[in-house]
Amino acid sequence: MTSSPEAARPDAQPVFVLEPGKPVPADLRGRVLALGNFDGVHRGHAELARAAGEMAAQQGTSAAALTFEPHPRSVFRPEQPVFRLTPESIKVALLADLGLSPSFVIAFDRAVAGIPAEAFVDDLLLGQLGAAGLVCGYDFHFGKGRTGSPEMLQARAGHAGIPVAVVPPFTFLGEPVSSTLVRTALEAGDVDHAAALLGRPWFVRGEIVHGDKRGRDLGYPTANMHLGHDCRLRFGIYAVRMKIDGVWHDGVASFGSRPTFDDGAPKLETFVFDFSGDLYGKTVDVAFVAFLRGEAKFDSLEALIAQMDADSASARGILAATPAFLP
Repeated sequence: MTSSPEAARPDAQPVFVLEPGKPVPADLRGRVLALGNFDGVHRGHAELARAAGEMAAQQGTSAAALTFEPHPRSVFRPEQPVFRLTPESIKVALLADLGLSPSFVIAFDRAVAGIPAEAFVDDLLLGQLGAAGLVCGYDFHFGKGRTGSPEMLQARAGHAGIPVAVVPPFTFLGEPVSSTLVRTALEAGDVDHAAALLGRPWFVRGEIVHGDKRGRDLGYPTANMHLGHDCRLRFGIYAVRMKIDGVWHDGVASFGSRPTFDDGAPKLETFVFDFSGDLYGKTVDVAFVAFLRGEAKFDSLEALIAQMDADSASARGILAATPAFLP
């Protein structure tokens, strides 16, 4: 997998929102479709994209993705929101980088969840989209009651003469890659492991907002960003890189509730090394390179500043030994 954070740019990517019965333009029909939620767009998803690309070449067409937004779990269990690794815009951009374009996005709700699996195949995949081929993971389920399975998909689409490839579990470093495993790594602060599973550093995108300006007084002016309420990244200090106007800059970031000061709502605060420009209102990417330490409460500002000095020195050393991200 060769995707990197810079692949997911904020400019528009090919997306077609698919609704039951909604006509699909003729030039978008007849693709080989890779099916899945694709949260994280990890190495396993890259394997699906590779298989779809191979099938598309055999069929004389191109490969596209079929995915769901919002994540189905947020519809059925809104009180337990899933930790989203890649919001829709980033997910679609990363899928395009893997050769899956456009992304057909199903506006998922309870009505869509109630579509029988047979109708999902016959009416949506084969009818609306005119799929030339289908690729899914071994654990892909769909349709009312999640009764649709890879085996059912192979039988039903195969009866219509449409090839279906089922991709087995993809293992990396001896373990099967999954979005759940990536989430678990991030919840533990293990951004190295998450990056290994993803095939690139995990990153977030957001707008820089005004903070309390406390960092300026400490000698560490920070660029502040609010992450999604579902973000369960471990609170702590990280060596990071921030992409500003297309250029990556090294830095150190704190994600957490600032226990020394206010124990407030979680916030990502990034000190960008050797940078003095105005970032307010800009949309930036922050890629997490290494975990330095957990969040801590300090008894004095002097102790906090001394630790921030040490954190910055550690981050600089780690980032100096980390290969540059591609432009």
